[in-house]
Amino acid sequence: MDKMNHSSAEAEAETIEPLRYLSKGEAAAIETELLRDYRFGQQQLIEIWGQACALAITKAYPLSSLGKKQPTVLVICGPDQNGSIGLVCARHLRMFEYEPTIYHPKRSPHSLHQDFTVQCEKMDIPFLSYLPTEVQLINDAYNLVIDAMLGPEADCANIKEPYSGILVTLKQVKIPIASVDVPSGWDVEEPSQEGINPEVLISLTAPKKCAMSFLGKHFLAGRFLPYDIQKKYELNLPDYPGTDCLIEL
Repeated sequence: MDKMNHSSAEAEAETIEPLRYLSKGEAAAIETELLRDYRFGQQQLIEIWGQACALAITKAYPLSSLGKKQPTVLVICGPDQNGSIGLVCARHLRMFEYEPTIYHPKRSPHSLHQDFTVQCEKMDIPFLSYLPTEVQLINDAYNLVIDAMLGPEADCANIKEPYSGILVTLKQVKIPIASVDVPSGWDVEEPSQEGINPEVLISLTAPKKCAMSFLGKHFLAGRFLPYDIQKKYELNLPDYPGTDCLIEL
Protein backbone atom coordinates (compact mmCIF):
# COMPACT_ATOMS: atom_id res chain seq x y z
CA MET A 1 0.00 0.00 0.00
CA ASP A 2 2.79 2.36 0.98
CA LYS A 3 4.59 1.48 -2.21
CA MET A 4 1.52 2.35 -4.28
CA ASN A 5 1.08 5.68 -2.50
CA HIS A 6 4.75 6.43 -3.00
CA SER A 7 4.62 5.76 -6.75
CA SER A 8 1.40 7.77 -7.22
CA ALA A 9 2.99 10.69 -5.34
CA GLU A 10 6.01 10.43 -7.62
CA ALA A 11 3.79 10.42 -10.69
CA GLU A 12 1.96 13.49 -9.38
CA ALA A 13 5.26 15.30 -8.76
CA GLU A 14 6.30 14.60 -12.34
CA THR A 15 3.11 16.16 -13.76
CA ILE A 16 3.58 19.49 -11.91
CA GLU A 17 4.72 21.92 -14.58
CA PRO A 18 7.70 24.13 -13.73
CA LEU A 19 7.14 27.77 -12.89
CA ARG A 20 7.33 30.00 -15.97
CA TYR A 21 9.97 32.74 -16.05
CA LEU A 22 8.90 35.69 -18.20
CA SER A 23 10.74 37.57 -20.92
CA LYS A 24 10.54 41.36 -21.03
CA GLY A 25 7.92 41.16 -23.82
CA GLU A 26 5.73 38.66 -21.96
CA ALA A 27 5.81 40.72 -18.76
CA ALA A 28 4.76 43.84 -20.70
CA ALA A 29 2.01 41.92 -22.55
CA ILE A 30 0.51 40.59 -19.31
CA GLU A 31 0.48 44.07 -17.78
CA THR A 32 -1.15 45.56 -20.90
CA GLU A 33 -3.83 42.85 -20.80
CA LEU A 34 -4.52 43.47 -17.10
CA LEU A 35 -4.97 47.19 -17.73
CA ARG A 36 -6.86 47.00 -21.04
CA ASP A 37 -8.93 43.81 -20.97
CA TYR A 38 -9.35 43.11 -17.26
CA ARG A 39 -9.84 46.79 -16.34
CA PHE A 40 -7.31 46.85 -13.54
CA GLY A 41 -6.19 50.41 -12.81
CA GLN A 42 -2.48 51.23 -12.82
CA GLN A 43 -2.79 52.72 -9.34
CA GLN A 44 -4.51 49.52 -8.19
CA LEU A 45 -1.70 47.30 -9.51
CA ILE A 46 1.02 49.49 -7.98
CA GLU A 47 -0.79 49.39 -4.62
CA ILE A 48 -1.13 45.56 -4.76
CA TRP A 49 2.56 45.15 -5.64
CA GLY A 50 3.82 47.73 -3.15
CA GLN A 51 1.92 46.20 -0.26
CA ALA A 52 3.16 42.72 -1.21
CA CYS A 53 6.75 44.04 -1.26
CA ALA A 54 6.32 45.44 2.25
CA LEU A 55 4.96 42.09 3.45
CA ALA A 56 7.93 40.29 1.86
CA ILE A 57 10.29 42.61 3.78
CA THR A 58 8.48 41.79 7.06
CA LYS A 59 8.99 38.07 6.34
CA ALA A 60 12.64 38.36 5.28
CA TYR A 61 13.58 40.95 7.92
CA PRO A 62 11.17 40.83 10.89
CA LEU A 63 11.42 43.79 13.27
CA SER A 64 12.80 41.49 15.99
CA SER A 65 15.71 40.44 13.74
CA LEU A 66 17.03 43.91 12.90
CA GLY A 67 20.46 44.64 14.34
CA LYS A 68 20.12 48.38 14.90
CA LYS A 69 18.28 50.15 17.70
CA GLN A 70 15.86 51.81 15.26
CA PRO A 71 14.11 49.74 12.52
CA THR A 72 15.47 51.98 9.76
CA VAL A 73 15.12 51.09 6.08
CA LEU A 74 16.37 53.05 3.06
CA VAL A 75 14.03 52.85 0.03
CA ILE A 76 15.62 54.02 -3.23
CA CYS A 77 12.98 54.85 -5.84
CA GLY A 78 13.44 55.26 -9.58
CA PRO A 79 11.51 57.51 -11.98
CA ASP A 80 9.13 54.89 -13.39
CA GLN A 81 6.68 52.30 -12.11
CA ASN A 82 9.20 50.48 -9.90
CA GLY A 83 9.78 53.76 -8.08
CA SER A 84 6.06 54.12 -7.38
CA ILE A 85 5.96 50.56 -6.07
CA GLY A 86 8.82 51.55 -3.76
CA LEU A 87 6.81 54.52 -2.46
CA VAL A 88 3.82 52.26 -1.68
CA CYS A 89 6.15 49.74 -0.05
CA ALA A 90 7.62 52.48 2.17
CA ARG A 91 4.14 53.65 3.23
CA HIS A 92 3.08 50.13 4.23
CA LEU A 93 6.38 49.53 6.06
CA ARG A 94 5.62 52.68 8.06
CA MET A 95 2.24 51.13 8.98
CA PHE A 96 4.12 47.97 10.03
CA GLU A 97 6.25 50.09 12.42
CA TYR A 98 9.45 50.17 10.40
CA GLU A 99 11.17 53.54 9.90
CA PRO A 100 11.60 54.01 6.15
CA THR A 101 13.52 56.87 4.56
CA ILE A 102 13.06 57.47 0.83
CA TYR A 103 15.63 58.58 -1.70
CA HIS A 104 13.80 59.60 -4.89
CA PRO A 105 16.26 61.66 -6.96
CA LYS A 106 14.15 62.15 -10.11
CA ARG A 107 10.46 62.51 -9.40
CA SER A 108 8.06 61.70 -12.20
CA PRO A 109 5.70 64.44 -13.40
CA HIS A 110 2.95 61.77 -13.71
CA SER A 111 0.05 62.62 -11.36
CA LEU A 112 -0.11 59.00 -10.19
CA HIS A 113 3.50 59.10 -8.96
CA GLN A 114 2.88 62.47 -7.35
CA ASP A 115 -0.10 61.02 -5.45
CA PHE A 116 2.06 58.24 -4.01
CA THR A 117 4.72 60.80 -3.04
CA VAL A 118 2.17 62.97 -1.20
CA GLN A 119 0.83 59.90 0.65
CA CYS A 120 4.36 59.23 1.96
CA GLU A 121 4.89 62.88 2.91
CA LYS A 122 1.59 62.88 4.81
CA MET A 123 2.85 59.84 6.75
CA ASP A 124 5.90 61.91 7.81
CA ILE A 125 8.28 59.59 5.94
CA PRO A 126 11.52 61.55 5.39
CA PHE A 127 12.95 62.07 1.90
CA LEU A 128 16.72 62.39 1.44
CA SER A 129 17.93 65.29 -0.68
CA TYR A 130 21.06 63.33 -1.67
CA LEU A 131 22.53 59.85 -1.20
CA PRO A 132 25.79 59.81 0.77
CA THR A 133 28.67 58.56 -1.38
CA GLU A 134 30.37 57.64 1.91
CA VAL A 135 29.15 54.04 2.02
CA GLN A 136 29.82 53.68 5.76
CA LEU A 137 27.19 56.35 6.49
CA ILE A 138 24.56 54.16 4.78
CA ASN A 139 25.79 51.01 6.57
CA ASP A 140 25.61 52.80 9.93
CA ALA A 141 22.23 54.48 9.45
CA TYR A 142 20.08 51.68 7.97
CA ASN A 143 19.35 47.99 8.53
CA LEU A 144 18.75 47.35 4.82
CA VAL A 145 18.22 48.98 1.43
CA ILE A 146 15.17 48.41 -0.77
CA ASP A 147 16.10 48.75 -4.43
CA ALA A 148 12.99 50.03 -6.26
CA MET A 149 15.07 51.86 -8.80
CA LEU A 150 15.22 50.38 -12.30
CA GLY A 151 12.42 47.97 -13.18
CA PRO A 152 11.84 45.64 -16.14
CA GLU A 153 11.30 48.62 -18.45
CA ALA A 154 14.81 50.03 -17.89
CA ASP A 155 17.53 49.73 -20.53
CA CYS A 156 20.34 48.22 -18.48
CA ALA A 157 22.91 48.90 -21.22
CA ASN A 158 22.24 52.62 -21.02
CA ILE A 159 21.87 53.61 -17.37
CA LYS A 160 22.26 57.35 -16.88
CA GLU A 161 23.00 59.51 -13.86
CA PRO A 162 21.99 59.67 -11.10
CA TYR A 163 21.24 55.93 -11.27
CA SER A 164 24.65 54.79 -12.56
CA GLY A 165 26.26 56.55 -9.58
CA ILE A 166 23.74 55.08 -7.13
CA LEU A 167 24.54 51.58 -8.47
CA VAL A 168 28.25 52.15 -7.80
CA THR A 169 27.37 53.04 -4.18
CA LEU A 170 24.99 50.09 -3.78
CA LYS A 171 27.63 47.64 -4.97
CA GLN A 172 29.75 48.71 -1.99
CA VAL A 173 27.18 48.68 0.84
CA LYS A 174 27.56 45.94 3.45
CA ILE A 175 23.93 45.91 4.64
CA PRO A 176 21.41 43.64 2.84
CA ILE A 177 19.67 44.80 -0.34
CA ALA A 178 16.15 43.68 -1.31
CA SER A 179 15.27 44.29 -4.96
CA VAL A 180 11.80 44.85 -6.41
CA ASP A 181 11.01 42.66 -9.47
CA VAL A 182 14.36 43.04 -11.27
CA PRO A 183 17.60 43.96 -9.47
CA SER A 184 18.75 47.37 -10.72
CA GLY A 185 21.37 47.07 -13.45
CA TRP A 186 20.27 43.55 -14.42
CA ASP A 187 18.95 42.67 -17.86
CA VAL A 188 15.40 41.27 -17.56
CA GLU A 189 16.32 38.34 -19.79
CA GLU A 190 19.54 37.18 -18.12
CA PRO A 191 21.36 37.30 -14.80
CA SER A 192 23.87 40.09 -14.49
CA GLN A 193 27.54 39.93 -13.68
CA GLU A 194 27.70 43.73 -13.50
CA GLY A 195 24.69 44.67 -11.37
CA ILE A 196 24.11 44.73 -7.65
CA ASN A 197 23.91 41.52 -5.65
CA PRO A 198 20.69 41.57 -3.60
CA GLU A 199 20.03 39.20 -0.71
CA VAL A 200 16.28 39.23 -1.41
CA LEU A 201 14.32 39.46 -4.67
CA ILE A 202 10.58 40.15 -4.77
CA SER A 203 9.20 39.09 -8.16
CA LEU A 204 5.91 40.70 -9.20
CA THR A 205 3.19 38.87 -11.18
CA ALA A 206 5.60 36.09 -12.24
CA PRO A 207 9.41 35.86 -12.01
CA LYS A 208 11.48 37.24 -14.88
CA LYS A 209 14.09 35.20 -16.77
CA CYS A 210 16.96 36.95 -14.99
CA ALA A 211 15.77 35.40 -11.70
CA MET A 212 16.32 31.80 -12.87
CA SER A 213 19.77 31.64 -11.31
CA PHE A 214 19.05 33.92 -8.34
CA LEU A 215 20.41 32.21 -5.21
CA GLY A 216 19.06 34.50 -2.47
CA LYS A 217 15.66 34.59 -0.78
CA HIS A 218 13.09 34.82 -3.58
CA PHE A 219 9.48 35.88 -3.02
CA LEU A 220 6.68 35.97 -5.59
CA ALA A 221 3.69 38.32 -5.40
CA GLY A 222 1.19 37.30 -8.06
CA ARG A 223 -1.85 35.86 -6.35
CA PHE A 224 -4.20 38.50 -7.79
CA LEU A 225 -3.67 37.31 -11.40
CA PRO A 226 -6.90 36.19 -13.12
CA TYR A 227 -6.96 32.45 -13.88
CA ASP A 228 -7.42 33.02 -17.63
CA ILE A 229 -4.17 34.98 -17.79
CA GLN A 230 -2.35 32.34 -15.75
CA LYS A 231 -3.61 29.70 -18.21
CA LYS A 232 -2.96 31.70 -21.39
CA TYR A 233 0.67 32.36 -20.48
CA GLU A 234 1.17 28.91 -18.86
CA LEU A 235 2.58 30.56 -15.74
CA ASN A 236 2.20 27.44 -13.55
CA LEU A 237 2.14 29.58 -10.43
CA PRO A 238 2.71 27.76 -7.13
CA ASP A 239 -0.05 27.27 -4.57
CA TYR A 240 0.04 30.19 -2.18
CA PRO A 241 -0.22 29.23 1.50
CA GLY A 242 -3.52 30.00 3.26
CA THR A 243 -4.66 33.50 2.40
CA ASP A 244 -1.14 34.87 1.78
CA CYS A 245 -0.64 37.20 -1.18
CA LEU A 246 3.00 36.16 -1.57
CA ILE A 247 5.05 32.99 -1.40
CA GLU A 248 8.72 32.25 -0.89
CA LEU A 249 9.98 30.20 -3.84
